[in-house]
Amino acid sequence: MADPSSYRPKPGQIPDSPGVYRFRDEHRRVIYVGKAKSLRQRLANYFQDLAHLHPRTRTMVTTAASVEWTVVSTEVEALQLEYSWIKEFDPRFNVKYRDDKSYPYLAVTMNEEFPRVQVMRGQKKKGVRYFGPYGHAWAIRDTVDLLLRVFPVRTCSKGVFKNAERTGRPCLLGYIGKCSAPCVGRVTPDEHRELAEEFCDFMAGRTGTYIRRLEKDMASAADEMEYERAARLRDDIEALKKAMEKSAVVLTDATDADLVALAEDELEAAVQIFHVRGGRVRGQRGWVTDKVEAVTSGDLVEHALQQLYGEETGDAVPKEVLVPALPDPLEPVQAWLTERRGSNVSLRIPQRGDKKALMETVHRNAQQALVLHKTKRASDLTTRSRALEEIAGALDLDSAPLRIECYDISHLQGDDVVASMVVFEDGLARKSEYRRFEIKGFEGQDDVRSMHEVITRRFKRYLAAQEKSRDWSDEEPASAEAAEAVDEEVVESRLTEDDGRPKKFAYPPQLVVVDGGQPQVAAAKRALDELGIDDIAVCGLAKRLEEVWVPDEEDPVVLPRTSEGLYLLQRVRDEAHRFAITYQRTKRAKRFRAGPLDEVPGLGDSRKQALLKHFGSVKRLRAATIDQICEVPGIGRKTAEAIVAAFAQAAPAAPAVNTATGEIIEDEDETAGTTDVPTGGDPVSAGAPEERRGQEP
Repeated sequence: MADPSSYRPKPGQIPDSPGVYRFRDEHRRVIYVGKAKSLRQRLANYFQDLAHLHPRTRTMVTTAASVEWTVVSTEVEALQLEYSWIKEFDPRFNVKYRDDKSYPYLAVTMNEEFPRVQVMRGQKKKGVRYFGPYGHAWAIRDTVDLLLRVFPVRTCSKGVFKNAERTGRPCLLGYIGKCSAPCVGRVTPDEHRELAEEFCDFMAGRTGTYIRRLEKDMASAADEMEYERAARLRDDIEALKKAMEKSAVVLTDATDADLVALAEDELEAAVQIFHVRGGRVRGQRGWVTDKVEAVTSGDLVEHALQQLYGEETGDAVPKEVLVPALPDPLEPVQAWLTERRGSNVSLRIPQRGDKKALMETVHRNAQQALVLHKTKRASDLTTRSRALEEIAGALDLDSAPLRIECYDISHLQGDDVVASMVVFEDGLARKSEYRRFEIKGFEGQDDVRSMHEVITRRFKRYLAAQEKSRDWSDEEPASAEAAEAVDEEVVESRLTEDDGRPKKFAYPPQLVVVDGGQPQVAAAKRALDELGIDDIAVCGLAKRLEEVWVPDEEDPVVLPRTSEGLYLLQRVRDEAHRFAITYQRTKRAKRFRAGPLDEVPGLGDSRKQALLKHFGSVKRLRAATIDQICEVPGIGRKTAEAIVAAFAQAAPAAPAVNTATGEIIEDEDETAGTTDVPTGGDPVSAGAPEERRGQEP
């Protein structure tokens, strides 16, 4: 635990201007990011008597080991930089909203020649119109099914579309009138794009125009005694009205607005957002966060707005945002939203009428979300804390292991030997810091040597980063400005690579867990001792009896079967095994797909494809002469000679057999780097043992 006075800046060093500040821990990891209208006044609040600080703030400043800041021109710039740094550094003491699902959107790919309507999740793409998010994908499909009667836009995948173009026959939707069939030329690209734009206009809330137009066309068809056409138009109108009924009118003035509501207690907060377009609720989403810092309702609203609109521009930011509490100060946030939209945005608290009533509904949803979250995860924080304390007690550690790294070895009878490193922080997986290793020091099956190599390589990287930072600090600066520059480079060299990304092995764990028994634990401990590292604990979890082995002990530590600490170690070990075996299977599959062309140096995928396109198959390429191969664009004589030599050294492939008929399959369609396998067969399943992990005692 650090004393904040040990790294407190001198009063004259802190500027009295807007800016963003970062607190770092002893390993130079950013643990908190904040912004301030006056850096001097804000930072002074952190360095007062610890007894006067909020408990969460006190924990943060005693965990930190240094503070730094960046001066900006305006508060809006500070808001933007704060959002960027929180996204980049993922500080543990900042509010981060999280959700356990990815919300589906109704997307229209306007960036394609023939726009497609589909369900999309994940990161938004440029040139695609999004509507939602929706609570369930089936709700999107039901809505689209109704609207395709009126707006028969393409919904098929690229493969289905290309196949219809090739055969000249549309899919079923084209036959029943729910697709305009641009694949077979029933409509031109411009006509189909116009249909897609009308679909987007309807989904954006401009519904009255289309219904009135259809009603007018229906009346006109009836007057002209075109009763079948009038009946179709009547059915189209009913379909549109039915689609509109799925989202009832909630605001009679056809407002475009987002409503944000909060439900919070001392430890956690839930936020719910309703997206209202054209007076109708078009989407809903929600997040939950741990209150790891001392925040007000206004602060929570500000963080929610940053996450909600940080990547959005244009119409995705509505004209009106209704919130339960206003950020303090309000002006920078409102200016930032206006900048994101490109026109004025009103950020306010609803006082009366329909909007206040709808806000109460959103608030009830937030309360229910918080209750549901607590039902699922209320014990989670307590359980994780208890698990870490039990591990610390069982292994006689000075403190709870907040960062745990686990290593596992995977191979197939000594081939494709790989290892995995998974990271758990505060009892939760941190997948961005998972790493994979290939065993390079030797060949064959030796799990103990493999474990020693992996631990050595991982912590050599850590020591190299430490040594680099010491080299910087040992240099004698020529001036105060140079000293400041050196300090900054020391900070960044320890934290980031040259491209600004976090270093792969920059942070040491408090506990290293290996998958295995006493031999694997001894190998890991020996590797750390050889590197001179004595402040990292090591243990192993043997799967046979779930025994916890520690170095230099003849007997294992046996945790009760109901121990939360044992459950956490099992989850860590199982995750390491999953990650290792996935990598091993990937390498194995790549090796089985390898062919003679893979052995030719400098021959990449593009030139392989050019060779196959020129000759038509590997069989014809194998029979070609050097001069014939040189005719392929991009293939020189030296490469052609290497290709011929590679085929000459490779054993001829055994013919594939159709197991149903007994016929030998011709290899005219043979492709580079592949081997034909009978249908239903796995090239490694027949007679091949399962992957084996480290042999345990």
